[in-house]
Amino acid sequence: MKTVYIFLAMVFMLNKDCLLAQQSKPNIVFILADDLGYGDLGCYGSAQIRTPHIDALAKTGTRFTHFYSGSTVCAPSRASLMTGLHTGHLTVRGNGEVPLPAEEKILPQYLKEAGYTTGIFGKWGLGQSHTTGSPEKKGWDYFSGLLHHVEGHYQQPDSAWKMINAETRKLAIPKQQYSNEWFTNEAKSFIDLHTEKSQNRNAYSPFFLYLSFTLPHAELKVPNAFLALYLDQNGQSIFAPEKQHPTGQHYGEQKFPKAAYAAMVSQMDSYVGEIVEKLKEKNLLENTIIVFTSDNGTHKEGGRNQNDIEYFKSSGIFRGAKRDLYEGGIRVPFIISWKKGFKKPQTQNTIGAFWDILPTFNEIAGIQSSVKTDGISLLNVLKGHKQGSHPPLYWEFYEGGFKQAVVSGSWKAIRYYKGTEPDRTELYNLSSDPSEKNNLSAQLPDKRKEMEMIMQQQSVSSTHPLFQIK
Repeated sequence: MKTVYIFLAMVFMLNKDCLLAQQSKPNIVFILADDLGYGDLGCYGSAQIRTPHIDALAKTGTRFTHFYSGSTVCAPSRASLMTGLHTGHLTVRGNGEVPLPAEEKILPQYLKEAGYTTGIFGKWGLGQSHTTGSPEKKGWDYFSGLLHHVEGHYQQPDSAWKMINAETRKLAIPKQQYSNEWFTNEAKSFIDLHTEKSQNRNAYSPFFLYLSFTLPHAELKVPNAFLALYLDQNGQSIFAPEKQHPTGQHYGEQKFPKAAYAAMVSQMDSYVGEIVEKLKEKNLLENTIIVFTSDNGTHKEGGRNQNDIEYFKSSGIFRGAKRDLYEGGIRVPFIISWKKGFKKPQTQNTIGAFWDILPTFNEIAGIQSSVKTDGISLLNVLKGHKQGSHPPLYWEFYEGGFKQAVVSGSWKAIRYYKGTEPDRTELYNLSSDPSEKNNLSAQLPDKRKEMEMIMQQQSVSSTHPLFQIK
């Protein structure tokens, strides 16, 4: 009898390995940081913040040096990622109570049609419960996280949302648990459950896992184990002097804002390592695409200020931060690794943007249907081939007065409005001036007018009152 059990166990393990080997379409794990600066990772130049797990992904994959987010704040950037549209065509063009509309088809809906199981864990920010943008209405099979971006301002909430029987409901989460730890645990459980279901039905379907952290967004509150990485033997910040963020503000008190910010980046890096280990454990790492990026540039909130940004060089060599259309607000780290499909590690300076993600993943998944998008597939680049020029990249932003930006080749223009009328346009050559220090608008009026014409062509007026030029 013992021999029979051993034989059956061997058959089970053989079938399991064969099952995973049969999988042709890759799994996709898309990990999104919240307000992480271009220069906050070791692989992007940080000498002060420890990110060994993310750096390891960069060593085995493709690290983009010229990649752009969908916007300079949360909601429109994530909407661009999901829809493949830039902010001149999106419905969600800024933060606020604006859900994705029913008619805007998004990435998980396409991937489901290609046989993918889809799960989101973390901040959604594109539709409250019982709206057209609620996760269960936009192609997600599983959801555990936060619906509204303001919910993500606090690192130890007492409740969150979870999809139960195809309905998104609010529930308590473990007391005193940090939300991003909960997100990570839910994501790992999704991998476990999906693998178990595949084994039980003897058929493997790929999955799309979207892990959307609220790190290192303020509030600057972090588990002691991570904060200790940046304290000296006397319990003081190694980045002294520090200016304490007081109590009684929107974000909680923080004695050491610089140390806390660095610790939050390392906290997130640790969770990335946990996801990679889970994929290894399930024999899924070889045929899983892993992406790591940020929704926009670094922030000045919760006690963090411009001096802190400069101290860490969080924006790298670039000018600006979150809510700017300068490079520091929209140029982000972007790492993509697929051991089976992209075998040669590379550093890539090809231009790309969030609205390229949907056509890229659709091509990888074999989706042939016509898709309206502002992006292009980057699959050839990821395979190490040369890519032609990218269509012009466009952004518009409404907070603090209307602004537009466009990147076309090596040229970039930013136009500011005063009320409803254009006020001034700045012009930069990014190839010779990536820090945007030398405004060439007065010297090159024809180039400025050419870039302004592209802005006009790329923007369709929004019908939503929040996104009107005022």
